Amino acid sequence: MRDATTNSHKSASSASFPLILDVDDFKGEFSFDALFGNLVSEILPNFKLEEAESEASDSLQNATKYSQGVSSPLFPDVEKLLSLFRDSCKELVELRKQIDGRVYNLKKDVSVQDKKHRRTLGEYLMEFNSSPGDLMEISPLFSDDSRVAEAASIAQKLRSFAEEDIGRQGISAVGNATASRGLEVAVANLQDYCNGVYFVTSINWTLEYKLTLLNKEEFIFFNFPEAILPSILSYVSLLFSSLRYSSPAVGYLFLGTSAMQHYVATRPMFIDVEIMNADTRLVLGDQAEEASPSDVARGLSSLYKEITDTVRKEAATIMAVFPSPSEVMSILVQRVLEQRITSLLDKLLVKPSLVNIPSMKEGGLILYLRILAVAYEKTQELAADLRAVGCGDLDVEGLTESLFSSHKDEYPEYEQASLRQLYKAKMEELQAESHSDSSGTVGRSKGSSITSSQQQISVTVVTEFVRWNEEAISRCILFSSQYALFETFVLQPATLATYVKAVFTCLLDQISQYIADGLERARESLTEAANLREKFVLGTSVGRRATSAAETAAAAGESGFRSFMVAVQRSGSSVAIIQQYFANSISRLLLPVDGAHAACCEEMATAMSSGEAAAYKGLQQCIETVMAEVERLLSAEQKTTDYRLPDDGMLPDHRATNACSRVVTYLSRVLESVFTALEGLNKQAFLTELGMRKAKGNRLHKVLLNHWQKFTFNPSGGLRLKRDITEYGEFVRTFNAPSVDEKFELLGIFIQLRDDYKSAKLASKLSSLWA
Repeated sequence: MRDATTNSHKSASSASFPLILDVDDFKGEFSFDALFGNLVSEILPNFKLEEAESEASDSLQNATKYSQGVSSPLFPDVEKLLSLFRDSCKELVELRKQIDGRVYNLKKDVSVQDKKHRRTLGEYLMEFNSSPGDLMEISPLFSDDSRVAEAASIAQKLRSFAEEDIGRQGISAVGNATASRGLEVAVANLQDYCNGVYFVTSINWTLEYKLTLLNKEEFIFFNFPEAILPSILSYVSLLFSSLRYSSPAVGYLFLGTSAMQHYVATRPMFIDVEIMNADTRLVLGDQAEEASPSDVARGLSSLYKEITDTVRKEAATIMAVFPSPSEVMSILVQRVLEQRITSLLDKLLVKPSLVNIPSMKEGGLILYLRILAVAYEKTQELAADLRAVGCGDLDVEGLTESLFSSHKDEYPEYEQASLRQLYKAKMEELQAESHSDSSGTVGRSKGSSITSSQQQISVTVVTEFVRWNEEAISRCILFSSQYALFETFVLQPATLATYVKAVFTCLLDQISQYIADGLERARESLTEAANLREKFVLGTSVGRRATSAAETAAAAGESGFRSFMVAVQRSGSSVAIIQQYFANSISRLLLPVDGAHAACCEEMATAMSSGEAAAYKGLQQCIETVMAEVERLLSAEQKTTDYRLPDDGMLPDHRATNACSRVVTYLSRVLESVFTALEGLNKQAFLTELGMRKAKGNRLHKVLLNHWQKFTFNPSGGLRLKRDITEYGEFVRTFNAPSVDEKFELLGIFIQLRDDYKSAKLASKLSSLWA
């Protein structure tokens, strides 16, 4: 600023005072302190702290001198500052005069322009005051296609002014009657013009992109009133010759709601085939059959965002022009959903046949369901976005629901069919793995009748079943939701309970079938071992070959026993997974509906009964296998001399017989898997069944009684029998079965060692006990 001031001084030497200030000094962010500092910075000397301190030290010595007066003033630059101040004041006065002059000129210009604008608006209004047949004669502004938005805005303002004037003047005064009627005509003509403007815009676009539509026959497609068809036909040649034509003339032809419908119908998104094809490519890609649900989700998100942006732009135009924008928006959004979205969904959601189900290589039913869920969710979000943009009184959520009604009606059947298809495919996969693992094997090795691990019940497979069901339940929740206010979804409990019950029942059937089949496969090894025992049963022949066959059957039986116990353990774990899944995820969805939870619990118990029946049969076979091996060990290892030791005066042998030791060792080994696989009452029932005789079949207690009945005893043999009974009794105590303990305790109490063993004829009493 100081440089500018210096230059101003040089260029204004002829002025009455030096030019110091300028109007530009007051533009922008003005600061008086900054302006004052710039003006006096070159006049006032620089203030230095050191000089101030040195002057302060000399102040006392110079006090007398100053008191006596000095020839020079105390502040020598005061005169310069005063001169600068006077000049600045004069400058400010001059600047104010200049500014006042400019303001006055601007007021005059504004007044002139305002009068001109009012006169122009009045002329426009007078033009629209004429009869409808004179609309061709209005100002060029309203027939210039490049200024449609400006013309429409002015027309809306004129209509508003005219309506206000009609309401203010009224029609009671005779002098105003003609003017009011004229204004009413103007309002009607202005409304007709606005309706026609955007229809003409649509026609212009149509002429640019679809000229082939505009012939005399297809032009009738726009449903013009018959009374004005001759006038329309007279303009056809003009429309073909140039895209620039009289907007008011055409706008006059299309009045009322038809203009709204025509405007919407001629939007590019509805009549351009390329846009429709682009929608499909964006969502499905070039290879539609290979589109995954994630790809479809991304494509729909992009497409729906594009559609929302397009509708938002159209909404801005509609709000600026149409007197009833909500009605136009309702027509527009409805057309978007019924035409553009429906066309896309028809290509995206091809409902597969439940008779000829597509294979899993083709994606199966699960692909259709996943894409259906993605499309439904994304379209609901689109409906919420369109509601936010504006759709008038249109029930956009209900209309969106109707787009999926045919799919939702049959949804439960497709969901259950999909779960069955997944189960079947998984079973085929497991069977193929089992065959590939067993391929190349010539035969089984000795005692290797255990089922392969691929054929065994797998908790991992059961977890996969549950995962499928969880995904299906999530779709049930999605399709049972109803859109409500504030962009929230409300569950419909009855519908949801129906869906969930059907889907969970399908899981129960799968788990029940899988467990039952797994237990049956595990039983096959027990059956095979039983067949081996029957084929190579020990009879009168005690040859080496028969002994070897019996040992092979015994090894197969023990292997089958362990295999079945593993299957039982995994079955129990699988059932526990299902119960936990039901408690955590299913029950809360069923409780709101009376009776749904109880009915589902009953179905769950019924479904598990088949697995329990298979487990019971297998456990019975396990007991028979164990008892058969116990009998074989007793027959093979028990000697006649074990209970008739020679009376040679030697000390009696207090050890258990070899047969007893072998049996106890065998039982201890095989029952380890029982303690691992069974729990609680199941384990207690099994051990009780194993330890004592029931209505059918022989158990350990009865087998031992039958075995000892075959032998005779002397006093020393009685001691060994007592030792065997004690050994067996200590072993069965591990069963924690009181009824079994009682049986073996009675045996120990009855056999008392006495000196008069022979005279008391205890041998005969033992014989009567065995009977």
